[in-house]
Amino acid sequence: MSAESTGSRGFTYWQLRFRAWRGNRPFWAGLFTVLGGIPIAYLPYADLRLGNLTIAMATTAGAGSLIIGVLLMTLGLTMWFHSVVRVFAGVATIILGLISLPVANIGGFLIGFLLSLVGGALSISWAPAQPAAEPVERSEPEGTPGPDGDASDSDFPEPRADEQYDPNVTGTTAHANGGRNSAG
Repeated sequence: MSAESTGSRGFTYWQLRFRAWRGNRPFWAGLFTVLGGIPIAYLPYADLRLGNLTIAMATTAGAGSLIIGVLLMTLGLTMWFHSVVRVFAGVATIILGLISLPVANIGGFLIGFLLSLVGGALSISWAPAQPAAEPVERSEPEGTPGPDGDASDSDFPEPRADEQYDPNVTGTTAHANGGRNSAG
């Protein structure tokens, strides 16, 4: 280990990095979509064993189920790593989830169907966070009294050449009283 290295990075460092990564993309939408694709792709090829009894759920729609499940998992990863196309991925996820009802054992026994619908809806509705605005430094508006209570001559705008100067009027009606009208 060199003198310039910071040593091993602890769990907190990786947790904060993951939290920052997760906050910049539709993480939960991608997770639900990937989790929805797993039962849709797996269940047509699974064998359920109850003691000596084996129930094979292999159907003629096995290839279609596999394609839909793999596409859903791919769309979930796309939501994570290429969040610019999140709306397209969300719409495609919802359409594939609906198609999985008749094709893939009632959408992976409704588990994959429901997870993919939630993931697609979250992906469509997700929007990136607005960058935090820097605090604006407040300054006194022109023509207001300074700290000593007097308004200096430099606080008032100079009259234009085509205006007639009246020393008793501080500005036009729109500019008088700091731009505010008063009901009297």
